[in-house]
Amino acid sequence: MFEVADYIGIIAFSMSGFFVAVRNKLDFLGVLISVFLTAFGGGILRDMVVNKTPYTFTHTLPVIVMIVVMALLVLLKFHNKSTIENKPLFILSDSIGLISFSITGALVGLESNLNITGVLGLSFVTAVGGGIIRDVIINEIPFVLKTGFYGTVALIIGAVLYVLDSYDRVDVYSLSIVFILGVILRLVAYYKKWYIPMI
Repeated sequence: MFEVADYIGIIAFSMSGFFVAVRNKLDFLGVLISVFLTAFGGGILRDMVVNKTPYTFTHTLPVIVMIVVMALLVLLKFHNKSTIENKPLFILSDSIGLISFSITGALVGLESNLNITGVLGLSFVTAVGGGIIRDVIINEIPFVLKTGFYGTVALIIGAVLYVLDSYDRVDVYSLSIVFILGVILRLVAYYKKWYIPMI
């Protein structure tokens, strides 16, 4: 289930990173960097925290999947579309990536026997770490810091999985339910414009 969630996240965040790069009118190398960081940056940070060689550096399939997604988006001429962000496809792909990586981060934390702080931290870093690095490089305020409920969803997913693990209820069925409900929560939060109060 970990690999399934990871590859779903890679596909979804590859699309998200592509859309952000197109909006910023980056050249081909810039698009490639944006897609790579969005798809793999959080996972690399996660694996470094638990002292593991990043999964992306030991398996070739993730990068192949990323390149295929990029190629399909170019062939379908998504790079010629204007105002891609805020469109349903971008929001859906970004939401799926967020939830998938929140789940994989929490699972790594649980497998590493981390406490709730560690599980929440890895869930958050895996889900938004790559996007933060990408936005810093593009010279933008990181997306997670200005969209209110975005990062909060990752923390909720981590907390739910920690509780489920405490009752030995983490399995393919519970993870599927968490995934579906998490995507729904993210979409509802986006369209209802839920946000964390500003200081």
